[in-house]
Amino acid sequence: MEAVLIKRLSRPADSGMDFQVVYEAVKFGGYLLLAKVACGAVIGIDGVLMDVEVDIARGLPAFTTVGLPETSVRESRERVKASIANSGYDFPPDRITVNLAPAHIRKEGTGFDLPIALGILCATGIIDISSLCRFVVMGELALDGRVKPVVGALSMAISAKKAGFNGILVPAGNRREASVVNGLPVYAVDTLSSAVEFLGGRRKIAPESYAAEDAFGEADEIDGDFSEVAGQENVKRALEIAAAGGHNLIMMGPPGAGKTMLARRFAGIIPSLTFEEAIETTRIYSVAGLLKKDLALVTIRPFRSPHHTISDVGLIGGGHVPQPGEVSLAHNGVLFLDELPEFKKSALEVLRQPMEDRFVTISRAMTSITYPSDFVLIAAANPCPCGYLSDPTHECRCSAVQVQRYKNRISGPLLDRIDLHVDVPAVAYKDLAATSTAEPSAVIRKRVIGARQIQAQRFARTRIRNNAAMTSGHIRKYCVLNAQTSLILENAVERLGFSARAYHRVLKIARTIADLAGNGDIKKAHLAEAIGYRTLDRKAWG
Repeated sequence: MEAVLIKRLSRPADSGMDFQVVYEAVKFGGYLLLAKVACGAVIGIDGVLMDVEVDIARGLPAFTTVGLPETSVRESRERVKASIANSGYDFPPDRITVNLAPAHIRKEGTGFDLPIALGILCATGIIDISSLCRFVVMGELALDGRVKPVVGALSMAISAKKAGFNGILVPAGNRREASVVNGLPVYAVDTLSSAVEFLGGRRKIAPESYAAEDAFGEADEIDGDFSEVAGQENVKRALEIAAAGGHNLIMMGPPGAGKTMLARRFAGIIPSLTFEEAIETTRIYSVAGLLKKDLALVTIRPFRSPHHTISDVGLIGGGHVPQPGEVSLAHNGVLFLDELPEFKKSALEVLRQPMEDRFVTISRAMTSITYPSDFVLIAAANPCPCGYLSDPTHECRCSAVQVQRYKNRISGPLLDRIDLHVDVPAVAYKDLAATSTAEPSAVIRKRVIGARQIQAQRFARTRIRNNAAMTSGHIRKYCVLNAQTSLILENAVERLGFSARAYHRVLKIARTIADLAGNGDIKKAHLAEAIGYRTLDRKAWG
């Protein structure tokens, strides 16, 4: 046995870390028995820092990965072996053990390839551990040594910055996404050899930089405008209220009345994403692998419109390897469910919890994952199976039993959670033939932004962003009624059979209507309009 050498390396004093990382390496036969590389995995949408520990011992050639690796991680040994050899480096013909720590967390994904390869090259003396320990590393390796992009780069960059690392090594395909995090140097590598040369000081790589203003400037234009919609002024008003307060809405009307067209133009009157909201949304899309190539941020509010054949897992999230569902992909945006009664009842019922709590928790035997799901639900439905129950120009051929069975597909508890119920009648000929232009989306959006600014000031010291998210305490504070308006609401509750949830939702809607009007107090007209949007509550619906 050769001389034993033990190194202890600490993080730089100016790194801002409140702990000391100690590295021990034992030299044996020209190799370092142990090398440690900082990497990470994404759990939910949060980046969790981990270590790849590589041990090389004399013995028959073997490559073992421990630490609860999933199939994609266990397969990394073949990619790493071929990548090292095809990049011009010698793969050690010894017994290699790779430990992914902490061992109690299940490891998934292909982002461990590059850290494992660098750990092996560090243990063989090709890379100096003093330079490698300063960075968090992530990336998938191709057999020829190319570094492929991985999911969750933004979340890992955020975690690396919080931990005080000097930088992060990411694949070139993730460079713009990771560079959104200010104050963390991001170094993009496209091959294994370029990463080795950078860590060895033989190649200079400039840290990536990206301005958030540039990302928001790249936003695509919203297709469609409310000025293109003939008539339906009452529905446009309801959509304006929904956008101003973040309220859920359901439209009920015959086929061809314009429900889908109105819903798709709803995105044009919602205020733009803030930087914090854009970060949240981008993290979800990054984890789901849906972030477009070279896109730094998702800057347009999501508009998700799943087909009614979607499964419960597709809507809410989950699977063997948990992935965010449509409710999370619509976070900070719109979830549009067309033909609502055609969705499976089990799928609709799983919507109730995320609509109320604004997050989804997926529990598995080994872990529990939480995804945010703060969305505006816009739903559309026909009044009966044929769709013409309320259309004066078409005859409905559905029996009373068929109509009732169709309506029962939408449960009372789900309707209770939808704030605004709007009838969408068939468009009259005079509206279709009108030559005058309706109010454009830009004008409506201006009023919506004004109402949102009022709410931002109202909830400045809380995590609440709009009136729809108010708790009962906020309702008592900001939705105060005088004697006359209180009597109106009392009569409505008794006659229409409002639940306690519906009662609170009426007050939230009235608060939003008052904000759109620029009034600090809720007037009788505001409350009366809010009550008019609860037409599908259980007594009337049944």
